[in-house]
Amino acid sequence: MELFNFFRSSASYRVRIALALKGLNYDYRAVHLGQNEHFNESYAAVSAARLVPLLRDGDRVVTQSLAIMEYLEETHPSPPLLPADPLERARVRALAMDIACEIHPLNNLRVLRYLVGPLKLSEDDKNRWYRHWVETGLEVVDRQLQSRPGRYCHGDSPTLADCVLVPQIFNARRFDCRLDHVPHVMRVFEACMQLDAFEQTRPEKCPDAQ
Repeated sequence: MELFNFFRSSASYRVRIALALKGLNYDYRAVHLGQNEHFNESYAAVSAARLVPLLRDGDRVVTQSLAIMEYLEETHPSPPLLPADPLERARVRALAMDIACEIHPLNNLRVLRYLVGPLKLSEDDKNRWYRHWVETGLEVVDRQLQSRPGRYCHGDSPTLADCVLVPQIFNARRFDCRLDHVPHVMRVFEACMQLDAFEQTRPEKCPDAQ
């Protein structure tokens, strides 16, 4: 397997965590978003969307981080990242989507570049935009975790939801977001970071880290 990704991409970090939790080896293919390498023709030949992450498994190509993790779950089911019960699986997916669909899209690199480019927002305004959506979005996640407390997002073993949560906290810290208002989120984050799968795949430990 090959993973095309960028060290600071939270969506890429999600997939690195999932691969590590499942003990799967892969070749790391760096695509530097800051240098617009995802727009190069060489990468366009691999990814029609020109986004990361992208997983190439033999002649099979999978894009979008949640789809990649679901693919890994179906092709390498042990250890599981989703519970066996359908309702419990839905809860884990919903927690992941609270971040991946409600927080992250408003704050990814394309959006931030558009804010300071065509819309001509100041750097301070851009950062205030970022912090607003992260801080309010994590409040939602915190309430979800409070309603059913466990060591991780769902119970006592890491799931797909934890793979999505941890990278968002790294982003939040990078932009100086307030996090003292989400104690349940931070409790789960700290528990996750005690596991090698989360610690060893963190952005600054990637081959392309700067």
